[in-house]
Amino acid sequence: MAIASQQYNVGGILLARPFKVRRLGHFGFNALKMAEGLNFYNALLGFKISDELDFAKVPGMPEQVKALGDARGFFMRHGTDHHSFVLFNKGVMDLRPDRKFRPEVTINQITWQVGSLKEVVDAFHYFQERDVPIQRVGRDMPGSNWHCYVYDPDGHTNEFYYGIEQVGWNDLSKPRAIYYRGFRQEPPLPQMSENAEVVEALHDKGVDIFGGHRYEEKLPATYDVEGVLLPRPFKITKIGPVHLFVEDVDAAEAFYTDTVGFVKTEESTYHGARCVFLRAGSEHHSLALFSKELRAELGFSPHTTCKSFGVEVGSYQQLREAVAFLKAHGVTMLDPLPPELSLGTDYVAYALDPDGHCIQLYYYMEQVGWDGRVRPQSQRRRVTTEWPETLEPLSDTYIDQVFQGPLG
Repeated sequence: MAIASQQYNVGGILLARPFKVRRLGHFGFNALKMAEGLNFYNALLGFKISDELDFAKVPGMPEQVKALGDARGFFMRHGTDHHSFVLFNKGVMDLRPDRKFRPEVTINQITWQVGSLKEVVDAFHYFQERDVPIQRVGRDMPGSNWHCYVYDPDGHTNEFYYGIEQVGWNDLSKPRAIYYRGFRQEPPLPQMSENAEVVEALHDKGVDIFGGHRYEEKLPATYDVEGVLLPRPFKITKIGPVHLFVEDVDAAEAFYTDTVGFVKTEESTYHGARCVFLRAGSEHHSLALFSKELRAELGFSPHTTCKSFGVEVGSYQQLREAVAFLKAHGVTMLDPLPPELSLGTDYVAYALDPDGHCIQLYYYMEQVGWDGRVRPQSQRRRVTTEWPETLEPLSDTYIDQVFQGPLG
């Protein structure tokens, strides 16, 4: 629990915590069906592979990993962030000595971006002082993001990070020879900048800075996506929100609001169970909490505590075409959920990945203004079972953060 009377100087602003979550940065699953999952997220949804990591070659991994076959994990992106989604082998992850996953936790990590490296280090000490279970602190490669990992009351790994490697117009990630700047402990401050790292690698260490991984699309670009030819009739422009099934909604809400600093946007009740929607910025919610007792009732997979992981596409038209595209490729689509379970959105589709994880596809998220008030229920769009070809705009349609860069 946060100490109400204590304030921290965060970039010149006094806050109740020494950090402020800005957005969901990346997310990941531990999967059993890796080949099928890779096809789903890469070939069908369009996440680009930015790097691979063979965990059988990672120091400290037990010998049993080699008996599992392909131990690679995949880092993927939808924009310029080095990764916004990761897919790792569950069998491999369950053997990691530095990570502990509860039996039903197939989420590899939920990663929140804060504003500075100082906020990451200060968050580490803040969590220590409050006896929040800490997994590790430092800087991982690939991705180059400085971070602190902690566990929530249900054992979900939450990463708080500053910055991440950016992949530019040439689609090249950093070469492995530059990974010497990784850290496995609290970094002393200040640290050299990313620019200084590249200069050092290039001039002092002779690193080929163009020797990193480059992704090349395998599918032909045959779809006209609002003026651009792409391999799919849609483009992912944002990730999130994350919806979790939890043992105790009250305890999970207390952790994410009192300790982490999320704001409760609103809540609903479904069959007597509380459903809580929390936000980090102006979006209606970045995270939602649902009682685990609803999981079987709603028909979700019993092997995971993830109710859904959201991906936003660029427009309502793209959403409609994404549904048709996924159905045509044999993806299982779920029936619409009751409105109490999807506050803040209107037309939404739900697809199952090969492991049974639910992916929420949407094009719109309600925006919350300076006064913190949500749109009254009477003014929200009434969603029909038959999706119309076009919609009338709402006051906050297409005003969320625009996708940076070309679509392909």
